[in-house]
Amino acid sequence: MAVKLFAAIVIGSTETEMKLYDLSQRRGIRQLSCVSRRIDLGIDAYDRGRLSTEKVERLVETLKDFRRQMDGFHVDGYRMVGTSALREIRTGLITKDHIEKQTGLSLTILSNSEQRFLDYKSIASQTDSFEEVIKSGTAIVDIGGSSVQISVFDKDKLFTTQNIRIGKISTQVRFHPLARNNEHYEKILAQLMDLELTGFGKLYQKDRQIKTLIATNRELQQLFKPLAEKKASSIVSKEEFLDLYRQIVYLDPGEITTRLGVPSETARFAVSSMIICRSLLERFEADSVWLPDVSIGDGLAYDFAMQNKAIRSPHAFDEDIIAASRSIAKRYKSNQAHTKMVEEISLILFDRMKKVHGMGKRERLLLQISAILHNCGKYISLKDVSDCAYNIIMATEIIGLSHAERQIVANVVRFNTAALLYFDDLNLTSTVSMEEYLVIAKLTAILRAANALDRSHSQRISSISVVLKGDEVVITAQSGEDLTLEKGTLEAGGNSLFEEVFNLKPVLHQKKPVS
Repeated sequence: MAVKLFAAIVIGSTETEMKLYDLSQRRGIRQLSCVSRRIDLGIDAYDRGRLSTEKVERLVETLKDFRRQMDGFHVDGYRMVGTSALREIRTGLITKDHIEKQTGLSLTILSNSEQRFLDYKSIASQTDSFEEVIKSGTAIVDIGGSSVQISVFDKDKLFTTQNIRIGKISTQVRFHPLARNNEHYEKILAQLMDLELTGFGKLYQKDRQIKTLIATNRELQQLFKPLAEKKASSIVSKEEFLDLYRQIVYLDPGEITTRLGVPSETARFAVSSMIICRSLLERFEADSVWLPDVSIGDGLAYDFAMQNKAIRSPHAFDEDIIAASRSIAKRYKSNQAHTKMVEEISLILFDRMKKVHGMGKRERLLLQISAILHNCGKYISLKDVSDCAYNIIMATEIIGLSHAERQIVANVVRFNTAALLYFDDLNLTSTVSMEEYLVIAKLTAILRAANALDRSHSQRISSISVVLKGDEVVITAQSGEDLTLEKGTLEAGGNSLFEEVFNLKPVLHQKKPVS
């Protein structure tokens, strides 16, 4: 492995942090150091929609200092990411460009789904028992500055992930000034959480029992750190949680600092974090909350180490993305047997045509998700299937996918039934790049061909083989049934786009089973 020393820089809502890690195949991931600077970007972002000049310059100076430390350590690789504070300001692109120009560091502003996926990986990276924990009903909740993310696992698979727009900073900025006192603020925030969690329970939890609550939140980690050290465990019982809750919920930040000895920056949003977590504990009827001492930086290091083959993860994270996609398809009443057939054929075509399309593992995943979701628009309208499917996917968070990747999937599903727009036309209403457009065109051509091979929705084909011969892609289908509908659809719908994109003609041959 070429990379030995990795730096993870996270620009958060309340602090900017850099962690240095040693990555090796023998030792795995070892954190060497952690430095952080308190910069309250979230208050500006959620209240005014932009960052003050003073805070941007403080951030730049901090990042320059981090850069000097990285150079001093001769870091081999790094990632710098921004979370919700940079994601939600109106001047995000301008601020990103300024930071990159001033520091010489490349900045990625994470989408919500990317950020939460890294949170989830950070927990897996630090916890040997992670696989065992998620076998039973488990909810990972990230209490962030502007929202709460709830990811529910059932039988070690990600069932759903949803974002609730109530955060420790945004809610305090908006509602604390309106409250008569601290007791009134607790009542307001608890009511807001109860309303949101009632809707979540009806739509997503239903009868699913959640036994384990895992919460990621810096304030909760700091508040319960003395207890965790005393117990040598980061698992806090419901009784222990409520005991501390009753001690501090009506206190001001200064009083919390005095009583508990926590930093003032921790005390500032401690009450909001505690109220949100208490609402989650009560709604899920969990007996305890697990507060692992992790951050997004740990997830970045874990992700980087996996990509560079320094470690092998026991958990298949791509399977979580696929499981979440299946859950979405089920919610919109997709034909499961048809979807499974189209998914299987799509992946066979993709794998047999690697030399032609030149795409990789990530694009294969996007094709698989597109196949799983290609029928979801029919839930809304049988007439405007393509537009409905596009809108559903763009409005639905798929954990682990960036906004650009979700846009690729939405367009592939859209053009599965609608005419493919050329780049100049699509670019009028979309932010799709030329490279992304080529991926959309290729994946759409494959999906259309796969969809044509189960046009009857009857799964008449038991298996297929694919061979490239000259200017043809010969698809041999094993079937004892009439495939006239499939042949006709492939020639009419899948043929022209497939030829246009790959300069190859798909040809369907039928092989009947020997009686």
